[in-house]
Amino acid sequence: MAMGVLSVMPDVSSPAESRNAGTAIQVGIVDGAVAPGQVSALGSLFPVFKFETLLDWPNLTSRHHHILVAAVDANLPDSVSRAIQRLQLLLPLRRVLVLLHNFNTPAASLLADTGATVLRAPAGEGALALALERLSASVMQAPAAPSGQVVALLKAGGGVGATSLGVQAAMQLAQSHGADRVCFADLDLQSGSAALYFDLAEALTISDCLAVGDLLADTQFATALASHGSGARVLAAPRDTLGLDMLTPSLVQTLIRGLRRDFSLTIIDLPPVWTAWTDQALQLADRILLVTNLSVLHVHLTRRQLDLIAQRGLNHLPLTLVCNRVTPIRQSLLSRKAAEAALGRPFDIQLPDDEPVMMDAVNQGVALSAVRRGTKLEKAIGMLAETIAAEAFAVGSRR
Repeated sequence: MAMGVLSVMPDVSSPAESRNAGTAIQVGIVDGAVAPGQVSALGSLFPVFKFETLLDWPNLTSRHHHILVAAVDANLPDSVSRAIQRLQLLLPLRRVLVLLHNFNTPAASLLADTGATVLRAPAGEGALALALERLSASVMQAPAAPSGQVVALLKAGGGVGATSLGVQAAMQLAQSHGADRVCFADLDLQSGSAALYFDLAEALTISDCLAVGDLLADTQFATALASHGSGARVLAAPRDTLGLDMLTPSLVQTLIRGLRRDFSLTIIDLPPVWTAWTDQALQLADRILLVTNLSVLHVHLTRRQLDLIAQRGLNHLPLTLVCNRVTPIRQSLLSRKAAEAALGRPFDIQLPDDEPVMMDAVNQGVALSAVRRGTKLEKAIGMLAETIAAEAFAVGSRR
């Protein structure tokens, strides 16, 4: 049987204000979940509810419901697994009532663990009424969606160590500011490796998000994304290389809106090339973190990136320029002063090279402190992390 999901209507500031303004609670019932006679009876019990029968999953971009009632058959493993997969993407902030046919405790527990309300099917009118009343109360009390900070991680070119730097910054911030407040989203469609650096091979990928289609707008990333031991959540790059045109500006806008809603801070790892959708990601970011190395080539590539940032009208965004993997040998070949003169601006932070510790952390998927505590690299990354995340974790912030 089909199973459906609730979406809080996006054109009102909150469900409570929607009710106060006279808007009915919208209840979508997937075809077959509730008998027609029961729908009529529920309509008389809840005159302010508007019931609608749906043939299948609703298209969330064109029609939205506060509560959705759906059916799942516990004797059909595919039905249960598909339901759980979608519920994990869309809950816990959505209100869903699942009527479980051929009820058994293991299937009911799995469904309930996602945040759905589960009733044995067929359910009587009294049980349905009580469940709908409780769900409608939670809709009315739902808080407004919060808004977090987004940092765009931009590389001067390949091989500058930007991803490993961003991963370590995310781990440190999650450890110091609380689990599930920090997300690392790897949008480097062709070379992304963040999931390996977190040692999360089975993490949800951007390809999985694309497969959701219209449901992406209401995906609950706070529960759908894999969690690292540090507490950071991870959206992985595709397991198979994708063409850069697989993402579009509108999809990126939807994705960033959801990540911003669900996390205090999201670090988005972008490819070094510019496309329409990477431009959109930068336009939507709150800060740009540009990482380079101390070499003639990378200074040249950095200058090009800075020029493109200016050309695209992004100079209003705070930009943190990082010179990564600095060693005495590299400084003897190209001084920091000469590099900054060529760039027309100073580096904001210089990070020392500690390849053995970094590679050990990357290979194990752990924070630098788990390999060796108190290194200069760990301290420098910590300072950088707190700088780029200052607004996200300011006193009195939303989370």
